[in-house]
Amino acid sequence: MAVYFDHRIEAPESTDVPSQICWHSAVPVLAVASNRATSGGTVDLYLQQGEYVENCHLERSHQPTVLRWHPTKPVLALGWENGEIVLLTHPSGDQTVLPNTHTASITLLEWSSSGSRLVTGDQTGALAVWKVDARGRLQGNHLVKHEYNKPLTYCIFKPASPGDDVAMLARASVNGDESALDMFSWKGAPLKMGPQEGLAFYVSTADGICFFVLYILSAIKKLFYLQKRETLVVITETLMLSQYSLGPEGGAQEFMKVKLSSRSGQNVDIVWTDNSLLITAAGEQIIRLWDLERDDNYVLSLDESLGFERGEMINCVSYCAGKEILAAGTSHGRIAMWRMVVLPANSRGDSKAQWKLQTPTEIEGHIMHLQWGSSLNLLAANNSNTVMILCEHVMSAHFSQQVAAVQLTPTQLSITQFSTGMRASLQSDMHIKGVCVTKDSVTVWSGKQVTVYELSGTVLRITGSFTCDSNVVAVHGENVYTVEPNRVQIRTPQGTVKQLLTFSKAEGNPVLLSVCQSYLAVGTDTAHIKVFDLSRRDAKAHCSAKSLTEEIANLGALRSVKCNANGSQVSILISQVNRRHEVVTLHILKSFSADTNIYNWSQKPQFQETELNGRCPVSHFWDESDPRLFVCETVPISSESSSASYLDTVDVSVMTLFCTQEHGLLLQDCYPKPAGLQALLALDVPYYYFSCKPGESTPAHFPHMVSRRPLRDFVGLENCEKTTRDAMLNFSFYLTTGDMDEAFKSIKLIKSKAVWENMARMCVKTRRLDVARVCLGNMGNARAAKALKEAEAEPEPEAQVAMLAIQLGMLEDAEKLYKCCQRYDLLNNFYQASGQWQKALETAEIHDRIHLRTTYYSYAKYLESMGDKNQAIVYYEHSDTHRVEVPRMLQDDTSSLKIYVDKMKDKNIYKWWAQYLESQSDMDSALHFYERAQDYLSLVRVHCYMGNIQKASEIANDTGDRAASYHLARHYEGHDDIKQAVHFYTRAQAYNNAIRLCKENGLDDQLMNLALLSNPEDMMEAASYYEEKGMHMDQAVALYHKAGYFSKALELAFATQQFSALQLIAEDLDENSDPALLARCSDFFITHSQYEKAVDLLVAAKKYHQALELCVSQNLTITEELAERMTLTDSKELSEEVRKELLERIADCCMRQGNYHLATKKYTQAGNKPKAMRALLKSGDTEKIVFFANVCRQKELFIMAANYLQSLDWRKNPEILKTIIGFYTKGRAPDLLAGFYEACAQVEIDDYQNYEKALDALTEAAKCLSKSKDTLSGQQEVRLANLQHKITLIKKFVHARRLYVEDANEAVQLCEALLEEPELDPAVRIGDAYGFLVEHHCQQGNFQVAYRKLEELQKLLPTQNVRYYISQTSLEALQKEMGVHLDRGDLGPNVKEDDEVEEDLSVS
Repeated sequence: MAVYFDHRIEAPESTDVPSQICWHSAVPVLAVASNRATSGGTVDLYLQQGEYVENCHLERSHQPTVLRWHPTKPVLALGWENGEIVLLTHPSGDQTVLPNTHTASITLLEWSSSGSRLVTGDQTGALAVWKVDARGRLQGNHLVKHEYNKPLTYCIFKPASPGDDVAMLARASVNGDESALDMFSWKGAPLKMGPQEGLAFYVSTADGICFFVLYILSAIKKLFYLQKRETLVVITETLMLSQYSLGPEGGAQEFMKVKLSSRSGQNVDIVWTDNSLLITAAGEQIIRLWDLERDDNYVLSLDESLGFERGEMINCVSYCAGKEILAAGTSHGRIAMWRMVVLPANSRGDSKAQWKLQTPTEIEGHIMHLQWGSSLNLLAANNSNTVMILCEHVMSAHFSQQVAAVQLTPTQLSITQFSTGMRASLQSDMHIKGVCVTKDSVTVWSGKQVTVYELSGTVLRITGSFTCDSNVVAVHGENVYTVEPNRVQIRTPQGTVKQLLTFSKAEGNPVLLSVCQSYLAVGTDTAHIKVFDLSRRDAKAHCSAKSLTEEIANLGALRSVKCNANGSQVSILISQVNRRHEVVTLHILKSFSADTNIYNWSQKPQFQETELNGRCPVSHFWDESDPRLFVCETVPISSESSSASYLDTVDVSVMTLFCTQEHGLLLQDCYPKPAGLQALLALDVPYYYFSCKPGESTPAHFPHMVSRRPLRDFVGLENCEKTTRDAMLNFSFYLTTGDMDEAFKSIKLIKSKAVWENMARMCVKTRRLDVARVCLGNMGNARAAKALKEAEAEPEPEAQVAMLAIQLGMLEDAEKLYKCCQRYDLLNNFYQASGQWQKALETAEIHDRIHLRTTYYSYAKYLESMGDKNQAIVYYEHSDTHRVEVPRMLQDDTSSLKIYVDKMKDKNIYKWWAQYLESQSDMDSALHFYERAQDYLSLVRVHCYMGNIQKASEIANDTGDRAASYHLARHYEGHDDIKQAVHFYTRAQAYNNAIRLCKENGLDDQLMNLALLSNPEDMMEAASYYEEKGMHMDQAVALYHKAGYFSKALELAFATQQFSALQLIAEDLDENSDPALLARCSDFFITHSQYEKAVDLLVAAKKYHQALELCVSQNLTITEELAERMTLTDSKELSEEVRKELLERIADCCMRQGNYHLATKKYTQAGNKPKAMRALLKSGDTEKIVFFANVCRQKELFIMAANYLQSLDWRKNPEILKTIIGFYTKGRAPDLLAGFYEACAQVEIDDYQNYEKALDALTEAAKCLSKSKDTLSGQQEVRLANLQHKITLIKKFVHARRLYVEDANEAVQLCEALLEEPELDPAVRIGDAYGFLVEHHCQQGNFQVAYRKLEELQKLLPTQNVRYYISQTSLEALQKEMGVHLDRGDLGPNVKEDDEVEEDLSVS
């Protein structure tokens, strides 16, 4: 908790009412301007505690109007109402009066951001700019002066653009660069007016900064510049807010204008923050805030519960960016402060939730003006009579040797002595900055004075007081330890120095002191640590000074230093600068070791996956007696701050650790700080000691500000003796290290059940069930041991530990454990057993819905036991058990039950109520409710009981209810009304009873229909009845058949010659029927020429050969289904050979019937692929033939397929051609392939006269023929020789045709020589050779020769048409030149175009 010390300024007696206050931005110096009652005024400077600076006093006969501090130098600019401007330097008091430029009251003083320029303005509108050097001294006369002839009210500087490099411009201007000089000099930047008259102008200053000076007809109250959006914000005296976008040349364009809400006629105080927040106070009970970035507005109000009064007005406001605190002064002398709270990232609360109102600070008077200032974030308050300087101070607290002291106010302490229970209050005459207690003394200090009080009972007596500037003090026994540069002073309580502990310059100045038992730990400003032994008369160094700078990276500063009880280890809280953010870490080192061994707890791997990950320490303490035990407070890293704000954080955890040389840091316990407690003070086993939050303690004359909480291991053992306490500590330590043997050794001699119970409780925290069993055994708690044994059946260890917690009464821990392992079913049972029914219901509704109805039922039973029947009814309904449970519960309250029955309108409840009425002999009402419940059985039963048989029959007939019909049938049977009994038995579908009555009473006409409606047993019984009587045999056969007794039905049908019935029976026979029965039926059908049915039955009887023979003899078509039935692959009754034979016979039959595809399939199944291919060839399905050949991959099949494909039109389908060649190749039949190539060559010659392609084909044929192995008869050589002869002749002809283009005569000679070759025609057609010669001679004009060749051709080929060989053009030219008429008759036989020549191609 933080408080504010208020220091009244030590103003001279001649000073009157303070009018203005102004803090320096960096130095803690406050300027106060005062006005005298008569005339004139003064300006004085004061330090941070209100000390008056005598050298800096200014007094004039005129009143001061404006105060402005230089941004960096301690120079104050003062403006007076007569136009005089003075520069006052602190602390020397030097005064510099600016040349007389202004003649009217000064209204404007503004320094540039670097302090190199000062802008001054007065009431008449005169504006001047002055140059100031780096030391803050005035340089000559004003640089620029401009007259506006209107009062100047405000000045604001626009920040420089990021591209303006001031240093570069300065160097360029010095080197003579005129453009840079223009930008850098005032002479090159005349004043410019903006486009809107009377708005603004800007000037470039020497440091590259532009500023705006605004004057407007309506008085300007405030100007602000929003840098993010480059927007100028203007607020007038009438609270009109305007926003202007600024252009590069100084132009301004208004884009938003709004009226701020406020009380009229009041002096409004306006504050602007860096995050674009506008805050106003106008003498109201609220503060108004406008967020210009988010376009949002809201208000903050005072809270009477914190000490504010009703009707208290807020006069002024001030915002501290460093602390993020908004301060407001009220009309009743209180200063309200709101601290900005950082909301979580996912928080969507309103903006008002970002501010938290603190406890107010009270000063007297009516606060008129507040201002934060200096690097120390001091607050100055003007209450019209004087000025108060407020400095924030964290409330001091200290605990040692069972004595605790907590600061209540700046001058008051609360003292608690736990050993005696004494409480006292200490009132000091100074502001207390720190306190240190021992069992006999209380020492307080203010930073300038130290006072020591002796603690005797409830009386505090001063034993010594002395002046000392030490900011930290420590006490041990009769010695007081204070610090000064490079040394620690050991003093008596009266201030006498007994000993000096010196530090070298490298070791630095002591700034931190801490005493534990007989050891003093000292931390310096150079991050050195040194420990001293105080057990002797003189303090001795326990170890050499250790430097942390080299050991710890990014070391910032030491925050606190603490040593343990034997001085062996020191813990240090350190600020580390990491990526411009301050991070607090905790380090522990061994003080006596020669090697510096540092443990950084934030880097311990065992902490990374616990709740400590992402947290940092804020305070730390060693136990006062055990050197191993250590405790610290931790907060999330995001909320850690250098101030005391963490004390307001909800998420604070208290972490206890063991720290030893062998094991390092070991986490012993971690739990959230209890509510209502402020901060951890100390650890003294068996207690933690906390300071309480204000208002949390019990009201009393001496408020109890310290509270203690037992350690986890000492709950219930707070008053145990030292031996037990040490044993428990050792047990806890060894349990933490995992050494169970040593843990049990440390407690084996303890006989107290309370100790064992406490250790069992500890086992819940550590989840050590093995230790818990030993503890329960020593406690003698058999019930808990049994429950723990039964809980071992649960798979989750947390669920087992939860049962242990329940047995020990640790219900909260059990609840957390069940939630941790997500055993919501057990959690639900736990809530029910502990009477927490609302939590049980919530758990069942959200997580354990499988037990939701059970939970509702259990809660309803509980409510019923508590007498709350109305609520019990609700939850019985929720559990869906109300139909039984509610009538049971209300059976003694018939009126309430009747109301409930009428309200619910539930059939089951109606039935229950009707039964109740029937038991009460109220038959009419019972019938009414039975009818509403639609319980027709009960209606019929009651009507029969009452003798209303006719009404009962109507109900049974109308509703068709089987139970009602059966009851009525029994009634009729009992009264010998057989016809009605049979009728209602039939409606009740109780056919066996109806059949029984029909048989007994000879109702044969109804028996058949009833039997057909009933089950097979009843059908058999009825059929036997007919058979025994020897009548209605057709009905007996039908019933046997319907019941599934085919053998009996067939036997009876054959015996009685019922052929129509026999056919019906045969249709239902299948493979599962008796083979003999099937054979008998098939013979019957053969006899009656019903061969198809006979075949089906033979196949069903597995007489496949007979069935096949019948198909062949009677020429029955074999379908694919029939064929499959005869050749089942999984049949075990046929051997493989028999099955293949059967398949081939089926395939042969299919071939005869023309079903080639089925024949192919069966041949294939029989493994006879050649026959399968022949069947497929007969089908003519080319696609399947090609597919089958490729699948089988047999030579014979490839050749067969290729031979078939040659019969197709392969000349027009290249794919077939490729397939033929491929199949002959795969079939390894080169002679056949050669023959195919010869056929191809002949086609090319006959159809297309393409001798080139024919030559290629014959060449391929020769290649294939040369590979043939048929050499037995010598036919290969003859055939190959003929083929080669053909190739030679064709080559000559092709050569002649190709040579014709180059040498026609040579080509003609070759062709004529070719005609002399014997056996030319098979290879080269004679017509083609003569045609070549005729064409040549026609082209050469030798028509005589051409005609002679034509005649020779006609003689050689008298039966052929020469038009096939000679072109029409040549014939026409020959006819014209020779003068002869060549008709079709002259050229050969007349062949019609439509005639087709069929060639019989025989392929061997």
